[in-house]
Amino acid sequence: MKQLANKVAIVTGAGSGIGRAIAELYASEGAKLIVSDIAEKGGAETVDAIKGKGGEAIFVKADTSKPEDNKALVEKAVEQFGGLHIAVNNAGIGGPLSFVGEYPIEGWDKVIGINLSGVFYGMRYQIPAILNSGGGSIVNMASILGKVGTKGSAAYVAAKHGVIGLTESAALEYADKNIRINAVGPGYIVTPLITNALDEATLKALVGLHPMGRLGKSEEVAELALWLNSDKASFVTGAYYNVDGGYLAQ
Repeated sequence: MKQLANKVAIVTGAGSGIGRAIAELYASEGAKLIVSDIAEKGGAETVDAIKGKGGEAIFVKADTSKPEDNKALVEKAVEQFGGLHIAVNNAGIGGPLSFVGEYPIEGWDKVIGINLSGVFYGMRYQIPAILNSGGGSIVNMASILGKVGTKGSAAYVAAKHGVIGLTESAALEYADKNIRINAVGPGYIVTPLITNALDEATLKALVGLHPMGRLGKSEEVAELALWLNSDKASFVTGAYYNVDGGYLAQ
């Protein structure tokens, strides 16, 4: 039997990159997908790819920094597929690059709003629906920068550290209620978030930060998220797993 057969899953930020890879993999393992993104074109392409391989999926446009959009996502999952069992709170942005003493206030607010508050808003509405469905599992997308700092990205680092703490607290609260909640920390992954924003020299420098000598692939992150959201990880909750080519081992 497929690992996620008869499960209903929400994946945010699923219009490209890691989110798309997760949505496609989950669908191939039998999940019914609510594909969410602020980018309608990318979200529609993900749905088309899933349906093209015989999977079930619908697209719902949502800005995760808005509580009402997160609520609507969950309501659509229940309306369309009858419940909710799995969520991946993956939507995120990089934000401005600047030192703390010069960091734009509006940039800070936007990064925290999407990368941290968005995860809270997601779980705020996902958890009651998962409880009503008899239990399930949530994966929150953190980062290697949820464990260490880096210059110029204070908002991103702060948000991702917050995601790990939020994950641990929520996991403790629902550990005896049949909901597992874990965090994943990718290293630098080849996604539009990276390749569209950085020049060749910067990308080469990033490769050098990883002991394996390359950047990661979205599919490699998706495989870890699949395991965490499957019954194979039935005794795993409140954990943080990095998938980073050795970055954090240095």
